[in-house]
Amino acid sequence: MKIPNDVLLIMNTLAEAGYEAYAVGGCVRDSLLGREPKDWDITTDALPEAVKALFRRTVDTGIEHGTVTVMRGKTGYEVTTYRLDGAYSDGRHPDSVTFTPELREDLRRRDFTINAMACAADGTIVDLFGGQEDLEKQVVRCVGDPDERFTEDALRILRAVRFSAQLDFTIEPATWEALRRHAPNLVHVSRERILAELTKTLLSEHPERLSELGPAGILEWLPEQFAECHADRRAAALPEERSIRWTGVFAESAPETVRELLKELKSDRDTMDRAALLTREVKKPLPETAADVRILLSEIGPERFADLLLLKKAGYGLNADTGAAAGIGNPGRTAAERIRRAEDLAAEILSRGDCISLKQLALTGRDLIALGVKPGPELGQKLAFLFRKVLEQPELNEKETLKNLLAEKQA
Repeated sequence: MKIPNDVLLIMNTLAEAGYEAYAVGGCVRDSLLGREPKDWDITTDALPEAVKALFRRTVDTGIEHGTVTVMRGKTGYEVTTYRLDGAYSDGRHPDSVTFTPELREDLRRRDFTINAMACAADGTIVDLFGGQEDLEKQVVRCVGDPDERFTEDALRILRAVRFSAQLDFTIEPATWEALRRHAPNLVHVSRERILAELTKTLLSEHPERLSELGPAGILEWLPEQFAECHADRRAAALPEERSIRWTGVFAESAPETVRELLKELKSDRDTMDRAALLTREVKKPLPETAADVRILLSEIGPERFADLLLLKKAGYGLNADTGAAAGIGNPGRTAAERIRRAEDLAAEILSRGDCISLKQLALTGRDLIALGVKPGPELGQKLAFLFRKVLEQPELNEKETLKNLLAEKQA
């Protein structure tokens, strides 16, 4: 394992003060798999106050649970004291936390064997529960009794599915059966945490694993709209961006379905709006003329237009374009040709700087007011008229030409 210098410095500082220190959890798992860890966590027998005393810059991230974040430059590293968790009366969080001097006790409370390994500064792996063997077998297996693990924290049910998707592992049979038995415990998990796990699964290399939620008995404990989710391998071809992937797996649903699902799961508004917009647009045939491309660019913006093309290229909403090719627009174009044409037209329009927003209109609202137009509905109607003309014929976007168009309209 290649441990970053800052992590080694923290571990060695603790060791020099007489404490144990190990890299632990996901960073060990990912390193053994040859993946680049996103975060490095450290576990130690030093109490939080001792950790704070050894380092100049720390943050009390979760000090009641033994976690102190040690800052190295702009990067923070969580250092957590070995601990034992008390009873989980709410099915989600331990009622109490007790610090322990034993690494084994800290590792045995963790969720899955592949996340319950530690690594010393010299690279020695501490693997007390068969995590390395499970990495070789490519399975997700609970540490100890899976019924206990899922009873303690129901979020682990969704984490099991998520890790199977991120790592392309299978869920070990006993863990799978326990997961199914304890699916009703998801009522104890907040909507925000459910959304976070579902999104991580969706953004993985195997988003089709969301389809396992049905056989696992999980669907009935999720918002009812999730039953319309159609996750397959096509979603993996999409960028790892929330709104576009949510669109992919709900491409066959009504826009309000994905909006209501994300709203119930406490999603941010931007993701809801983008996913609803793309879910609406992906069902329509792509425009075939420059004027229609400019109109669509003006309505949804260049970024969403690019997302729409990616969805079409991945195979979503092609029935609309196939139907268009068969009887609407140019009957000689296939769906793939329509995608290429729309993409080429958009590139030309954007590179030329054609007017696709009111801000680009050569005649502004202030200009119209100076010409005697009163602010209000009339002003908006005149701007909309001119904007529509320019979308159809971008060469008209000159101040004098637009004035003449207005004069002709009023004559």
